[in-house]
Amino acid sequence: MSATFATSDPHGHLSELTAALRAAGLVGDDGRWSGGEARLWVLGDLLDRGPDGLGVIALVRRLADEAAAAGGGVHPLLGNHEVIALGKRRFGDEEVVHRGMVRSFGAIWSRNGGLETDQAGMDEDLVAWMAALPAVARDGEHLMMHSDTTAYLDWGDSVEEVNEAVRATLADDDPVAWFDVLVRLGQRHEYAGSAGPLAARRLLRTLGGTRIVHGHSIIGDLFDEPVDSYDEPRLYAEGLALDIDGGIYEGGPCLVARLSG
Repeated sequence: MSATFATSDPHGHLSELTAALRAAGLVGDDGRWSGGEARLWVLGDLLDRGPDGLGVIALVRRLADEAAAAGGGVHPLLGNHEVIALGKRRFGDEEVVHRGMVRSFGAIWSRNGGLETDQAGMDEDLVAWMAALPAVARDGEHLMMHSDTTAYLDWGDSVEEVNEAVRATLADDDPVAWFDVLVRLGQRHEYAGSAGPLAARRLLRTLGGTRIVHGHSIIGDLFDEPVDSYDEPRLYAEGLALDIDGGIYEGGPCLVARLSG
């Protein structure tokens, strides 16, 4: 059985991501795929906050080709920062009334670590690739997603329905609908606390799988711990959810979780 791995929220930290993948045996000293038939899921937020978002994206895209040639796979998902970056490019500083508030992607991008160098290097091919990323995926019994929220169910009752709905929105020019995507992907901490297992079970019952794997919420923030106090993903919600966001842009580790195999 081939092994399955997941990482999340590299946020432009190319050297740290490469080192973590090398430590996991997925890339060699030359930075090329060495994982054979293994599968690696990258759960979004490839860019913003760190120095080289375009470099992270280029690495993920190259490894996807190399892994496929070796019989494995590298599969990125959509995170809220991909939506922010795409929205900044498409709508700029256009002000939109959304849920009673005046918003602009430009302002949100600026507040959330957007880099001009990333924007300047986004050509049409890269924009189309990012906009087509799936929002959620199944790998065996693992349900992969960026955000720890049940808001994915607002888009549908299956993995396919959710992904089709999100892709259709990002292929359109309705900024209000785009902000719906961003707000939903920005929700967090819904699997924590006493009601968390119930929320996780609801999502799993609808979309399938027995365990959610997510990023978005830094482990230290979710569990009120310093980011330098842990070096492993955190299983919680009665074993139904696994948080793999180490908080790299706050000085935490870049985590690569081995999920199976």
